[in-house]
Amino acid sequence: MVDFKQLLSDRVRETEEIIQGFLPKEEGHQRQIMEAMNYSMNAGGKRLRPLLLMETCRLFGGEICEAAPFMAAMEMIHTSSLIHDDLPCMDNDQYRRGKKSTWAQFGEDFGVLAGDSLIVEAFAVVASAFDTTRYPKRAAKALQILAKKTGIYGMIGGQVVDVQLTNQPIPKEKLDFIYRLKTGALLEASMVIGAVLGGAGEEEQEKISRIALNVGIAFQIQDDILDVTSSQEVLGKPTGSDEKNCKTTYVTLEGIEQAREEVKRLSGNAKELLASLPGDREFLEQIIHMLITREK
Repeated sequence: MVDFKQLLSDRVRETEEIIQGFLPKEEGHQRQIMEAMNYSMNAGGKRLRPLLLMETCRLFGGEICEAAPFMAAMEMIHTSSLIHDDLPCMDNDQYRRGKKSTWAQFGEDFGVLAGDSLIVEAFAVVASAFDTTRYPKRAAKALQILAKKTGIYGMIGGQVVDVQLTNQPIPKEKLDFIYRLKTGALLEASMVIGAVLGGAGEEEQEKISRIALNVGIAFQIQDDILDVTSSQEVLGKPTGSDEKNCKTTYVTLEGIEQAREEVKRLSGNAKELLASLPGDREFLEQIIHMLITREK
């Protein structure tokens, strides 16, 4: 039986060390933008996406040195989305992870620039992987997945629809679309990229994609629940912002109890699919369970 807490602590530390190795040095005339980027990257967080990427790669026998640039890039892209989400023109949140949000600390102009810079830096980091990889075809496919799931057919596409419908009621069909893209796309990319870099076959990659989709939507619904039931002290960011911004969420559409039931259903789907895959799945299953039942 795996000592989950100890192994999780070890793997998060490993993930953190990998990410730190790819952060830009704070030097040169433009050093302030590096400071803003690193401030955001070092503000805490679960390192969920790079951790899932690493563990999915491990599940299929992959080498972590192949996954490392993609792990760092994934966290950069995720962090860029948080920086942009917090901006006055978006959610106007002044706190993130218990600290001042990037724009509140450095100014709105540097908030925009830091978010943009992290996206570009993420792809620069991934491009550097081609200098060292033993599996260029796997790396090329992983890069394609990352680009698609970041852009207009992924995270940014979901954000676009979310912004378009600000202060408007959102039908469930469009809310599902937003959740699949805005939150689910990077989670899906993380796990599928891990599978690709680990050498998984097409059928296995498809199963991983379906697992990640279930996890991503469940994760966002749990986030909706916590926005209503938790506090800023626990979450490290303002709660009640969905109501403040008149945002439609799964909770506002279906209520707390139905939202919790949907989290359970999606979790069950993900675990059932995971059980059909080869390899030692115990640790990955426990991570998924932790993420979608979290209280902060």
